[in-house]
Amino acid sequence: MAVSVMRMLVLCAVRQHGRTHGYQVRQDLEFWGAHEWSNAKPGSIYHALKQMAKEGLLLAYETGPSTAGGPPRTEYEVTATGDDAYLALVRESLRRHDEKIEVLTAGVGCIVDLPRSEAVALLRERVTALEGWRAEVDQYWTPDDDEFRGDHIGEIMRLWVHNAVTSAEWTRGLIDRLEAGAYVMAGEGERVVNVLPEGERNPFS
Repeated sequence: MAVSVMRMLVLCAVRQHGRTHGYQVRQDLEFWGAHEWSNAKPGSIYHALKQMAKEGLLLAYETGPSTAGGPPRTEYEVTATGDDAYLALVRESLRRHDEKIEVLTAGVGCIVDLPRSEAVALLRERVTALEGWRAEVDQYWTPDDDEFRGDHIGEIMRLWVHNAVTSAEWTRGLIDRLEAGAYVMAGEGERVVNVLPEGERNPFS
C-alpha cells in the first residue's frame, strides 16, 4: 500500500473539525508546518479535497457566500469510507520503516487518532523492521573488511546503520512516552481541534 502524505494530512484536518472548508484545512496544515516538509501547498490541498470528494472519501457541501462577500465555499466531511482509508494510511505510515521521512512525520502528526494500544503495537512493528534492516546491512558490511571500509561507498553503509539505530531509538522513546500516558489518544476524551486562537493570524501563512 502506497502511503499518500497529502491524503493523510487533508483527511486528518477535515476529520478533526467534523466539517470544514478548504481554507481551514490549508490554515491547519500551514500551522503544522506541512508546507515545509511535504507537498501540502495550497493548490495541492484544494485538488486533494476535490479528488477525494469524487472518490467518495469526502462529502462536499455547497455553502452560502462568505460574510465578506466572496464566492460560496465548499465544506467537506469525511465519509465512513474516507475514515477507513485515513486510518489505514496512519497505520501504514507508523509501521513502515522504508518510506521517506515525511511519511513518518505525517503519521506521527496523526497518531492520536489511533487507540493507544494499537499505536504502540504499530511502533513496535517499526522497531522490529528497523532492527531487521540493520542486521541485513551488517551482513553485507563487515567492519574488518579494510577494502570496503576504505571506500567512500562504505559511508553509505555507515549512514544506513546510523539511521536504523537512531530511528529505532527514537521509536522506542515514543513507545515509552505513549505507555506512560502521553497525549490524548482515540477514545480517551475530547481534544482541542483549533490550532489557532480565535482571531489570531497564522504566523506561517
